[in-house]
Amino acid sequence: MSVWLMIGLFLLIANLPWIGNRVFFLIPMQSKPIWVRLIELVVYYLLSLLIGIAFEIRYSGDVYTQQWEFIVTTLSLFLVLAVPGVVYRYQWLPMQKKFR
Repeated sequence: MSVWLMIGLFLLIANLPWIGNRVFFLIPMQSKPIWVRLIELVVYYLLSLLIGIAFEIRYSGDVYTQQWEFIVTTLSLFLVLAVPGVVYRYQWLPMQKKFR
């Protein structure tokens, strides 16, 4: 159950940069540039790693050392989880504006 909870949480976190025009839901902007969204995505990825470490400490009592392959794999998974937000922001919203 906890693995599915983590995947669902990471799905939510990965899509946060694409939802609105506020930087980290604090600073409002007229339109958020892509580089700001990518910085947010990297920060949210690091946050998800910290959440994963907290889950690992909670359930196994120890943090296992990881190599670069782990970082590449988890970053790739995080980017795949961010796809629904990217599709929403750059395909769905322009299509909705076009047909109004």
